[in-house]
Amino acid sequence: QVQLVESGGGLVQDGGSLRLSCEAFGRTFRSYAMGWFRQAPGKERKFVAAVNWSGRSTYYTDSVKGRFTISRDNAKNTVYLQMNSLKPEDTAVYYCASEKAPLTATPSRRAYEYDYWGQGTQVTVSS
Repeated sequence: QVQLVESGGGLVQDGGSLRLSCEAFGRTFRSYAMGWFRQAPGKERKFVAAVNWSGRSTYYTDSVKGRFTISRDNAKNTVYLQMNSLKPEDTAVYYCASEKAPLTATPSRRAYEYDYWGQGTQVTVSS
């Protein structure tokens, strides 16, 4: 049974920071790329960031480049999303996910390429 457990969401003011964490259980964590996605009310789930299995390569959607940083600690089976300079439009439920295929060179930006998901954590940025 694979389980992804997220933490770190909350309410923050415009310009503030939050750090999300996602710990994985039941899978060889270090072999799989990890991604963060978000879903705002009434909208589809969208890609935010991904890190490859080794942690050496990271990818971001354009709207968060320079503000968000994804990283992973394979010894702790945990992936992080450091979010700085938060804006009201970043308000959403954030989900971490584990990619289906192991050891991919470039993580996918497509949600259907990920087979395990966390429960989601709410991030609210007030103006």
